[in-house]
Amino acid sequence: MKNSEIDVLLVEDNMGDAELTIRALKKNNLANKLIHLENGADALEYIFAEGIYANRILDNMPKLILLDLNMPKVGGIEVLRKIKSDERTKKIPVVILTSSKEYPDIEKCYNLGVNSYIVKPVEFANFVKAVDELGLYWLLLNQPPSR
Repeated sequence: MKNSEIDVLLVEDNMGDAELTIRALKKNNLANKLIHLENGADALEYIFAEGIYANRILDNMPKLILLDLNMPKVGGIEVLRKIKSDERTKKIPVVILTSSKEYPDIEKCYNLGVNSYIVKPVEFANFVKAVDELGLYWLLLNQPPSR
């Protein structure tokens, strides 16, 4: 997959949740241009074209980042902080998709500039519907600023 083709960067360590998310996006043909990474460290390397992704063209950013909070190596809040504090990446829409309903997490994410915070529904059908709707909104309806 060429760099310019990435629409969604999914950062999720739970393989079950990742598979459900990808399936929901595929339902509306929104997952054809998706990269799934399992931890925040890999996500930061991908986003900033470092480490194993050093050959990636930095200008070709995902249109949307779906980010879990509780992950190994580097947590979602730190990934969000780095994305939103860098001029090159701060305009990329980031949606937190997590199981945490903790007010401090929600507050911290919005203070850092998250575009949306969604608590993963427990029931399968509701989870699929939530991901389906957020994919349609952020990839088809939302008009992003120019980079």
